[in-house]
Amino acid sequence: MSGDGGGERRPHGELVADVLAVLWQSGRPMTARQVNAALGQGLARTTTATILTRLHEKGTLRRVPAVRGFAYEPVEDAAGLVAGRMRRELESEPRRDLVLRRFVSALSDDDEETLRRLLLEAEGGSE
Repeated sequence: MSGDGGGERRPHGELVADVLAVLWQSGRPMTARQVNAALGQGLARTTTATILTRLHEKGTLRRVPAVRGFAYEPVEDAAGLVAGRMRRELESEPRRDLVLRRFVSALSDDDEETLRRLLLEAEGGSE
């Protein structure tokens, strides 16, 4: 049984986002079978298991022993995951000052004010 159902194939990134959303919403470790059931998309369990394994190998998920195999849980929440991607992108650029300048200049007024407040809080040592 392929779980394909002959339907249109979804982009891999969407599946990964859906898997992470299920795990974040759950708040507890889940097996591939549990994630697959929560997705309710008729995917093959092996497809879900492969996504979970790859996310574990990338450090996005941690796994814990379960009755059969492993259960998976996110290492970070959604905001932490995005912040990590932003940090990696910044670290890969030799002209970090230019990247930050362009980033800040593209912020909305509200986002710029939030960033200013957060930087002031960080200077003051409060979190």
